[in-house]
Amino acid sequence: MTPRERVLRAVQFQDTDIVPYHVTFTVPAREKLAAYYGDSDFQSKIGNHFGFLYRGADAPCVEIEPGYERDAWGVIWNRTVDKDIGCVENCVLPEPSLKGWEPPALDKLQLKRLFQARAAESQDKFRIVSLGFALFERAWTLRGMEQLLMDMIESPEFVHELFDRITEYNLAFIDTALECDIDCMRFGDDWGSQSGLIMGPTLWREFIKPCIARMYKRARDAGKYVMIHSCGDVDELFPELVDIGLNIFNPFQPEVMDVFETKKAYYGRLSFYGGISVQRLLPHGTPDDVRREVRRLLDELGKGGGYIACPSHDVPSDVSAENMAAMIEVLQNQ
Repeated sequence: MTPRERVLRAVQFQDTDIVPYHVTFTVPAREKLAAYYGDSDFQSKIGNHFGFLYRGADAPCVEIEPGYERDAWGVIWNRTVDKDIGCVENCVLPEPSLKGWEPPALDKLQLKRLFQARAAESQDKFRIVSLGFALFERAWTLRGMEQLLMDMIESPEFVHELFDRITEYNLAFIDTALECDIDCMRFGDDWGSQSGLIMGPTLWREFIKPCIARMYKRARDAGKYVMIHSCGDVDELFPELVDIGLNIFNPFQPEVMDVFETKKAYYGRLSFYGGISVQRLLPHGTPDDVRREVRRLLDELGKGGGYIACPSHDVPSDVSAENMAAMIEVLQNQ
């Protein structure tokens, strides 16, 4: 089977010859493992199953000084410490008003060319266009996390208007992606903490659910799969997410949910991508611990499809090269 065939069978809840997998790394972890292998191009040899036609790193940013970049939405990112995402340094919307503010222009032609070129390079892989900061995250980067949460109570009309404007931009982005040869639309939008939803289920249903339902429907109506990346304890939302069209959930964190029982509960309705602990197993286990647990996940979660193996986030900097290599060894030698 090709990687694409494996993923398609897995998300259709069918057995595969090996469990599909996809491993990504933070910048420091990637540098550490490249030094360990003595190979700066090691990622191309892992055997990853996804072909990402677009990710957050593709979004245009302008360096305004060393370590600081401004994105297309006007947000300034400090990447002097966190080289992967960074920290927001400004407030684009200091008041609960959109007066004088517009989302950035979307260069559909440039995007389409990028999608098409990368699709041609990824014919044997499951082809994904990933829209990061898909709604809640985009809004709080513009307004501030604490202020946006207060706005949901104090200025709900503003939040609805802001979310609607972001959604319209996203739908135009999705439409452009759907003109190309893709398999899946992936949305990144963290809603959870380690102990539950950041904004709680009531506010999630009021502000977030209607908007993501529109985005999921646009992709599903075109015959594409829908994936969400949302960190934290959000499993209380799974029934509603399935109802509005979700196919694949990531990161499937074992620290906040029982991955074995969760897969059983949603088998046939929702596939899971992730499951390898980046909070406990990878940073604190031994290489033998890593081999045993990854093997267990493949054997138990991989049976009958519905699972794509990967760490529950980009591998962080506190994971040893030996543990990263042990994980890759098991994934490659199924």
